[in-house]
Amino acid sequence: MLTTLRSIVLEFSQNAELDSALCRMVSQIKQAMNTDCCSIYLADHHKQHFLLMASDGLAESSLGRTTIGFTEGLIGLVGQREEPLNIANAQYHPQFIHAPEVEEDELNAFLGTPIIHQRKMLGILSIQQKQARHFTENEEAFLVTLSAQLAASLANAEVNGVLDRQDTNGHWKKKLQGVAGSSGISMGEMFVVYPQANLTKISLQRSDNTPLEIQRFYDAVIKTRADFEKMTLKLENIITDNALDIFEVYKQLLDNANIGKEVVNKIKTAWTAESALKQVIDSYIIQFEALDDPYLRERGSDIRDLGNRLLLNLQKSNNGTQQLPDKFILVAEEVTASMLAQYQHKGLKGIVSLAGSNNSHAAILARALGVPAIMGIDNIPLSRLHQKEGIIDGYSGELFIQPNEGLQREYQHLIAEENLLADKVKQVEKLPAITRDGQAIELHLNAGLSAGFEHSQNSGALGIGLYRTEIPFMNRSCFPSEAEQTTLYQQVLSAFPKQSVTMRTLDVGGDKSLPYFPINEDNPFLGWRGIRITLDHPEIFLLQVRAMLRANVEQRNLEIMLPMISSIVEVDEATRLINQAYYELSAELTLADGEKLPRPKIGIMIEVPGIIYQLPELASKVDFFSVGSNDLTQYLLAVDRNNARVADLYDSYHPAVLRALNLIAEQSAKSLIPLSLCGELASEPAGALLLLAMGYDKLSMNPHNIAKIKWVIRHVDFKDLKSMLAQVLTLTTTKQVHSYLNEQLEQFGLGGFVRAGM
Repeated sequence: MLTTLRSIVLEFSQNAELDSALCRMVSQIKQAMNTDCCSIYLADHHKQHFLLMASDGLAESSLGRTTIGFTEGLIGLVGQREEPLNIANAQYHPQFIHAPEVEEDELNAFLGTPIIHQRKMLGILSIQQKQARHFTENEEAFLVTLSAQLAASLANAEVNGVLDRQDTNGHWKKKLQGVAGSSGISMGEMFVVYPQANLTKISLQRSDNTPLEIQRFYDAVIKTRADFEKMTLKLENIITDNALDIFEVYKQLLDNANIGKEVVNKIKTAWTAESALKQVIDSYIIQFEALDDPYLRERGSDIRDLGNRLLLNLQKSNNGTQQLPDKFILVAEEVTASMLAQYQHKGLKGIVSLAGSNNSHAAILARALGVPAIMGIDNIPLSRLHQKEGIIDGYSGELFIQPNEGLQREYQHLIAEENLLADKVKQVEKLPAITRDGQAIELHLNAGLSAGFEHSQNSGALGIGLYRTEIPFMNRSCFPSEAEQTTLYQQVLSAFPKQSVTMRTLDVGGDKSLPYFPINEDNPFLGWRGIRITLDHPEIFLLQVRAMLRANVEQRNLEIMLPMISSIVEVDEATRLINQAYYELSAELTLADGEKLPRPKIGIMIEVPGIIYQLPELASKVDFFSVGSNDLTQYLLAVDRNNARVADLYDSYHPAVLRALNLIAEQSAKSLIPLSLCGELASEPAGALLLLAMGYDKLSMNPHNIAKIKWVIRHVDFKDLKSMLAQVLTLTTTKQVHSYLNEQLEQFGLGGFVRAGM
């Protein structure tokens, strides 16, 4: 029976047409279980009923017409109970409803089981038999197992077929859900773009003319470098922060010390330039996509983008001029940074990327450009979106195709409201973050997404609250030297002279391995990572700290932060190594008369829940605390936020998370130790207000959110926030917290941020 079950599920998942797939499936189940009838009913949550979609045994004329309410009949009872229902003689059951049109008078035995995907009722699968009997335990187990396995396939099939379900005017009534990549709302015609060159379609070939192949590759590198120069020139007058550094990263990767050298070496082993490029790029992509860390995994997309651009210039392809609409929403299997740069000045109003996440450089660049973006909408026929009218909601991640007039009017109103809010927010960009009754908080940047990435003083930030040092370690084939790290850190520190720059020591491990230092673990999030790996390898830790201290000689604004701290012993050991590096450099460096090597402040990241209960002891050993709210939330709730099956359980407004954050603030205040927070919660209006009320001294966020949070803070009174916090801490569910906070934003006159999703 297991083979039969797998065969049914596989055939269903491979059938492109939902109706024919359902019809084929019920016939297969009827035959496999030797029953007289098998039927499937799909749930319509809008109309609150089940619709008979396919049956082998009931009247064919009733298919697509017979409906059963969610609270009616045996089908409704299965849906209400969310468990199998096995009845020997259904005709005598009190819930049985006689429906003459289905012609089931001769059918007595009934077994129905729900089809549920991620807690959502998709439908009911039932079998019936003329003989009055209870179906056996094995028969029931088979149907339950089949329903469970069909759930995911049915969910995907519904999405794939959803573009067909339109009203009489051709308008589509449902939405597609993706990931919010860049805030904003856009309406217009969708235009699908395909890669002009694709490495996946290259077949490996040998060459007996190595010098020619090497020259072809060098020519392609020169042309590709020029392409990126042109992209930068087109965008540099539009983007005020350093988001364009992604193209600098691309150019660095082309250098002989990186990808360029590896491709040439591969060509020397008698491969064509295209074949060598494919092998090198594929190896990099495999390394990056194997990582669990969502940001680092997205770097595989950047490598693929670079490889395809090189291939395009190797092939010297020219697909001609595209006929673009005056205004359009760009749609692609994977929108890349270079693609965005290519189209942004041609009427681009928004982007939809079937692959990718809000960590992709396309999403980051879209935020810098102020272009709304939705990422990660899977299982959609790309070609069927071409030239369709669409609405993209970059706040919620929702995509609407062929929206009706009512929905268009609603979003036109939101766009007008959003534009008004954006103008107001920009006015406070250079002003301090201070409430109307005088309570101030510092807003800092999260940085380090690439070399020099997003270090912008134009954002109105007062420094860098979190500089991630991992990326320089990732884009290499070996550990960077002390001199290389020093040069990079000097650039970062000099971006904010006389303002603090907090650098986190190398935070890698089982979930984000270095290409040249792979780590394989069964449970990487609880494994060898963060401070654990660098303390086990003091030669790596000391080299990085020495580079930081060297870079800080002139600016004197460095703060060092230790990640993934779970014990006092780790802090003691890290402090000992930092002191060792400090005294070594003090002896090595020759400073001006009387000057001493500046000693940076040392702090810890609060990510591991256990150390919340040791904060008083830790306060005597470090200079500051910084909460990593994303990881703390993940660990407190035991939820992998990158796992689609449980991602909806990840919520920083969970009462347990908010109470933990408040406890940290109370403990820090008692110990008189500065407290900051870096994470998504800080960049949300409601989250920032709660953290301000708790007593956090600094909030660190991406640059595009700083002006928004300033505007919100400047339009409230601190005393009102304290009252709001007191009430929030009494609530017991996440839903209650969200509802209450939305009400409070409305009362504060900040309802536009709720309605526009800002």
